[in-house]
Amino acid sequence: MSGRTNTKRFRLRKDSVPVARDHVRAILTLWLLGELADDAESIVGELAANAVLHAKGIGEFFEVGLRRRDGVLIVEVSDSFQWRMPERRDADLDDCDGRGLVIVEGLSDKWGVRPRETGKTVWAHLVINRGEAVC
Repeated sequence: MSGRTNTKRFRLRKDSVPVARDHVRAILTLWLLGELADDAESIVGELAANAVLHAKGIGEFFEVGLRRRDGVLIVEVSDSFQWRMPERRDADLDDCDGRGLVIVEGLSDKWGVRPRETGKTVWAHLVINRGEAVC
């Protein structure tokens, strides 16, 4: 069951973040990838919240993409904010924010950012069947 793709746009508003998370869980359940749903949902939640916070006023939507390719689930969140690419940083203990990409890094097997014609896409890879032993 390789080669599946799903893309959905959401309004660039705070109340879209939980809707995007629910969407991810529903698609992964449909694709029989429920074991990745918690991590993928958390990744999308962090990236969507970043899009809402930083891209507000730039565009009307953010987009969530899910792709299953060659044993990897690729999770993507795209927005129209192109002037600054996100960078992982270590937040101080008393900081109220700044941990989103640390969380994404901790949950994913690999992650990164790529510019688009308008904006950027932050992506994360989750290996399918991580827990299975390879003989």
